[in-house]
Amino acid sequence: MSDLMDQVTADQDPLKKLLSKIPGFSGFIERQNRRAADQLLRETIAKQFHELWKRVSELQQEFAASGDLAVLDDLETAAMKIQTFIDKVETAARGYSSFFDAVKINEEELAAIYQFDAALLDLADGIGSAVDNVQASVGTDGLPAAVRHLVGLTRELVSTFDQRDEVVKAIH
Repeated sequence: MSDLMDQVTADQDPLKKLLSKIPGFSGFIERQNRRAADQLLRETIAKQFHELWKRVSELQQEFAASGDLAVLDDLETAAMKIQTFIDKVETAARGYSSFFDAVKINEEELAAIYQFDAALLDLADGIGSAVDNVQASVGTDGLPAAVRHLVGLTRELVSTFDQRDEVVKAIH
């Protein structure tokens, strides 16, 4: 997460840098940076999972074209879970509070939210590997297990996001 904050902070215009030296204003700038970092994080997560969704959809098309219908339902489940997750990320409550919000998110709460976000990015890697495994398992006895593993990871993805959402709701 610090990379995102560094990227946002590096992009500050000179006026914001000057105003950040005014007592009390730096907290406002930091919250603005959190908003920008949070938006960048949401976009990054959604983009990564959209690419994974496309890969699963392409697999579905390949299996349908070859007449191998045995795993199509499970692949559809995985694709739907990923799309549901993308929709949730794009409409999720943000992991910050504005300067004027009545409820503030403290550093510990923000850290907990970002731990969930890091777990979601780790799941992107895991799901990507699971899709690779499905592709490598085509034509083998291991295909059903590879597809089940992919579906299990997509269920974990939605569950992890729901847990993150509960933390955010508990704060507000």
